[in-house]
Amino acid sequence: MPERDVIGQVYAACFQRLVVQLYAVTGDLGEAQEAVQEAFVRAIGNARTFRGLDNPEAWLCRVAINVSRSRYRRRVFLENVLRRAGPEPVVPDPSPEHVALMAGLRRLPAGQRHAIALHYLADRPVDEVAEILGVSIGTVKSRLSRGRLALAEFFSERSPVA
Repeated sequence: MPERDVIGQVYAACFQRLVVQLYAVTGDLGEAQEAVQEAFVRAIGNARTFRGLDNPEAWLCRVAINVSRSRYRRRVFLENVLRRAGPEPVVPDPSPEHVALMAGLRRLPAGQRHAIALHYLADRPVDEVAEILGVSIGTVKSRLSRGRLALAEFFSERSPVA
């Protein structure tokens, strides 16, 4: 039987049970699901070894617990770094204009949204935006232009005509 069929059978047989077990460990259903999914991804990556295991469910459980522990340690480390970096920035209550801008930005393709956010909201020059995004300056200019046009269209749709 091919390795993927074995993994598929184990998945069907024990995914839910593993999620419940990890939920008890982590206390977070989303985290438990992600850790178990990552364990199955690793099983697929090591399909030949996985096929030869005596107890694949135990292996998956161990991997999922290790994944959740690693993620927890990274989260704690990041929280400590951020805490040492200083107080969190205070974001004022968003005005209707701010809410509308965020709604417009969410409608843009990711490339345009990133370029506009970095250039106009973070006040970065075009060449720096290009470097951050790993694209050419011409691409950034194109994305800015198209993004502005899309936002203008979005806001013209929202504005009542007098």
